[in-house]
Amino acid sequence: MKVLILGAGAIGGYLGGRLTDAGLDVTLLVRPARKAQLDADGLQIRSVYGDLNIRVKTVTADEVTTPYDIVIVTAKAYDLESAIAAITPAVGPDTMVLPILNGIGHINTLNAAFGPERILAGTVQISALRMPDGSIEHKNDWRWLRFGEQEGGLSDRVIALRDALAAAEGLEPVALENAMQGMWEKFVHLATAAGMTCLMRANAGQIVRSDEGAELFQHFLETTAEVARRSGYPPSDTFMANYRKLFADPHSGYATSMLRDVEAGNQTEGEDILGLLLSTAREHGIDEPLFKAAYASIRAHEERRQDGGL
Repeated sequence: MKVLILGAGAIGGYLGGRLTDAGLDVTLLVRPARKAQLDADGLQIRSVYGDLNIRVKTVTADEVTTPYDIVIVTAKAYDLESAIAAITPAVGPDTMVLPILNGIGHINTLNAAFGPERILAGTVQISALRMPDGSIEHKNDWRWLRFGEQEGGLSDRVIALRDALAAAEGLEPVALENAMQGMWEKFVHLATAAGMTCLMRANAGQIVRSDEGAELFQHFLETTAEVARRSGYPPSDTFMANYRKLFADPHSGYATSMLRDVEAGNQTEGEDILGLLLSTAREHGIDEPLFKAAYASIRAHEERRQDGGL
């Protein structure tokens, strides 16, 4: 199975290193500067599942000329348009495209670009950071890549993909019968966490140490879950119980990548997560002031950044 991974940041780099180490035919599609770094130094991963220092195959967009069996897209949501242009030569009639972007909206965009028959639904749960030296720091034992058909069910190709990826140490591929449900549950989790941590500029534990913060966090979670229900994807009881507990722990240090982007003065995925949450809520007749405040906060950050204030 020929695998192309778009991106060699925290997630793309981790997947690329682990799958290469497992003996799969993996190529990383990267920008020229990252290619030069990886070609010179290799890819380093530090992880509880074992450290790696490995040579990886790399290409830039102008070097992609033939189809791959699977294309894994790890771009930021705001880079989706350029990602589609970069992977187009790699997508043939039988190629599977597995996007593991944050949010939900990218599925429709990719369906329009390549046809829904080529696009899998998927999520990733791997906590990793790309360090200044280009290495990948795997932060804990999260190692799950979940995917499946948009219309549901376990197809032969999804099972074959799971089995091919299962050889990698430090990675657990999971074939889902209802992958879109998994995507919506992740959206509920991420929109709640990003909305609250960015609005309050604090991690989850710091927020819920006040009664007011704890109440707002739970309200945000319950209302976001209601958006998912009205969209046809009600979160499971187990999911809700787990995240009610997570978002009530005063000792939690849980922060989000969006908060880290805000604190660093970087562009965020706010439009694709908080903007989508607000617009979807409105479509279903939910007028939530907390959603407006979270979205306005992230939009103000983007405007300040573009004005040169950060």
